[in-house]
Amino acid sequence: MVEKNILEAVKKVIEESPKRNFSESVDLAINLKNLDMNQPKNRVDEEVILPHGLGKELKIGVFAKGDVGLKAKDAGAAYVISDVELEELAADKSRARILANECDLFIAETQFMPIIGKNLGVVLGPRGKMPIPLMPNMDIAELIKSKQNAVKLRSKDRLTFHVPVGRRDMSAEDLAENIETIMARLERVLDKGKHNLRSVYVTTTMGISKRVM
Repeated sequence: MVEKNILEAVKKVIEESPKRNFSESVDLAINLKNLDMNQPKNRVDEEVILPHGLGKELKIGVFAKGDVGLKAKDAGAAYVISDVELEELAADKSRARILANECDLFIAETQFMPIIGKNLGVVLGPRGKMPIPLMPNMDIAELIKSKQNAVKLRSKDRLTFHVPVGRRDMSAEDLAENIETIMARLERVLDKGKHNLRSVYVTTTMGISKRVM
């Protein structure tokens, strides 16, 4: 059972925001307090699996070859980058930037990680898109499936940051549950829990916002 105030805020945002001719994202604006963000230990950097996903398919790029590459493609990877293509990307930063902007996240076989770090770190790092390592005992299909429902909470050195929680065409109940999941994680990882949360607002891409905390 979701909290009444969160559900009501989501319903108002959906009902009162003007209709748009595209599928809008629903986001949280999170405002922290009483934290020195110059201290890395106070920065939020968490991955959260949303119970109802984001309401859209994420574009996932996978650095792999052979059977792993084939399995990644079958599992819905938007791009599978082989060792040969990785070398080409390393030599063409413009093409690498296009790929980085196209994909929501990347996964890579561990053997590729040093090469990616050395040659593409400057492109992927600032975007927060350095690949998730695929360890030898992990199944690429299962990893892709889990990442489809995941979001990153990244404050960097700021007290205010945003995170998507779904799409406007999802049900208010599903969006509210996604929000609760994120809030629960924040309260667990922040030094003083909810006392480090100044406020949290829910909003659509081009609509109104309502406070949920």
